[in-house]
Amino acid sequence: MRILGIDPGSVVCGYGVIDTDGSKLTLVEYGVIAVKRRNLSFPERLRDIHERMSAVIERTKPDVCAMEKVFHAKNVLSVVQLAHARGVAMLSCAQAGHSPLEYTPMQVKRSVTGRGAATKEQVQHMVQAILSIHETPQFFDATDALAVAICHAVNGKPPAPGKRSAATSKRQAWKDFVTANPTRVRKS
Repeated sequence: MRILGIDPGSVVCGYGVIDTDGSKLTLVEYGVIAVKRRNLSFPERLRDIHERMSAVIERTKPDVCAMEKVFHAKNVLSVVQLAHARGVAMLSCAQAGHSPLEYTPMQVKRSVTGRGAATKEQVQHMVQAILSIHETPQFFDATDALAVAICHAVNGKPPAPGKRSAATSKRQAWKDFVTANPTRVRKS
């Protein structure tokens, strides 16, 4: 299976493509879409991200796309711009027939390093070791995208929206039992 990992950004958008064959992970390609350095307006940067991400998808032909979920940013403007860039990256995937799967930063770090609170340097080191990559300047900007691809390779597909996890199903079963049998449950 070929996996495209995306670390969306409005200034630098990282991407990494890996192939999986059982537990074997092979690097296909990685890089960045750096748009700020090109002196473009924000709408032009978004168009550039879309066009260049679409070219990556066309060139590498992934079976699945995965991206990191947004969890915080320094200020409101950063969040809004990041949301726009994520939307454009998602659009590129959707136009190629993919619905990107999303993983939290903690899920990505845990999948790559074994610790959800790992540092950026630890993630970089493990991605480098897992994929046998020699450092390049672009590697550091694409590390998170490669980590997202590795996360998907390790975890497979996260639960679909609306689908219950085992823990949620157990909680719901208990709630249903309590509702159906109020006399059998003691209240404290």
